[in-house]
Amino acid sequence: MQRLYDFLRRHPTWVDGFWAVFLLGLSGVTIASAGWSTNRHGTAAGALAVSAVMSVVIALRRRRPEAMLVLAGATGLAQLILDIEVGVADFAMLVIVYTVAAIGARWASRSALAAGLTAATLSEIRWPQEHSSALGHVAIAVFQTVPFALAWVLGDSVRTRRAYFAQLEERATRLEREREAQAKVAVAAERARIARELHDVVAHNVSVMVVQADGAAYVLDSAPDQAKKALETISSTGRQALAEMRRLLGVLRTGEHKEAGEYVPQPDVEQIDELIEQCRTSGLPVDFKVEGTPRPLPSGVELTAYRIVQEALTNTRKHGGPNTGASVRLVYFDDGLGLLVEDDGKGAPHELYEEGGADGQGHGLIGMRERVGMVGGTLDAGPRPGGGFRISALLPLKPAL
Repeated sequence: MQRLYDFLRRHPTWVDGFWAVFLLGLSGVTIASAGWSTNRHGTAAGALAVSAVMSVVIALRRRRPEAMLVLAGATGLAQLILDIEVGVADFAMLVIVYTVAAIGARWASRSALAAGLTAATLSEIRWPQEHSSALGHVAIAVFQTVPFALAWVLGDSVRTRRAYFAQLEERATRLEREREAQAKVAVAAERARIARELHDVVAHNVSVMVVQADGAAYVLDSAPDQAKKALETISSTGRQALAEMRRLLGVLRTGEHKEAGEYVPQPDVEQIDELIEQCRTSGLPVDFKVEGTPRPLPSGVELTAYRIVQEALTNTRKHGGPNTGASVRLVYFDDGLGLLVEDDGKGAPHELYEEGGADGQGHGLIGMRERVGMVGGTLDAGPRPGGGFRISALLPLKPAL
């Protein structure tokens, strides 16, 4: 049954063909059973011809609505001229008026309305009801006009509704394309910003290496132990800088001007304490705990951890509502740094977190995901059970070279 229903929805002309055959058969039975007695106007042959034409109108109404309207109108005029009285097949006029109002051209819809409003009056004038007063004839004409008006109004409302839904679908499609384009632009901008920050980190590490190398050369003869320690620092710093540079090579930095000035270190994990204090001063209670044994981290990991906490707390202030509290957990594992930032506020739609940045330059969760992905970590963000928002990240401490 479901397959039959789906088939008929895909092939509406089959439905129209069925009703056309049904109308033709019903008209034939009516004409044959009535015998088309002498008190009826016209002939049985003429009535059958009208029934055949009206059946064609029903069968082709969706394929050629304007042409079928003209055919139905011409058939109605022929009935008036040849004195073929109204029969069952004339129900097709109501159907074509509805069809043209729903899917036909505008000129055809207006023509169908005008023809429908005059058809009943012309019929009453051509074949008036016996033993009726002038007022009775007017009442009959008005009563028979109402179905045509209702058919047109129903068809026109269907047209309006279809146009409305089509407009909504077009708008939704356009908004989706715009959203995808904005997301791509945001990702590109965020990657460029991250690239600049990582570039500064690498430059800072190289500066440290140069200073340590100069110090090692200065104390090489007088203090070999200090020179050895400086060389070890150079080695570890160089490996870290190389790891950051490999990540940097995966980021495109097209169309940017060279920036002048001294390179300065970017925020690190130790500065999260200052960030927490700033939030507390601004009125946001934050519970901050560090678990595990702190250890030196790659500069990119420290920067990523700081930015995640910064953007998460900023989102809490923006979307959490009044009387909102937050908690920040830093967990040092053997091979990774875990971050957990939660709040108990009213929260906001996920899209707002996607769109909101920590300093007005980022792009919320999009920026977080880009940062975490560049250091080889994972990020999980979403609403908390019972209210609020949660952001969890795991950052590797020893990225492979």
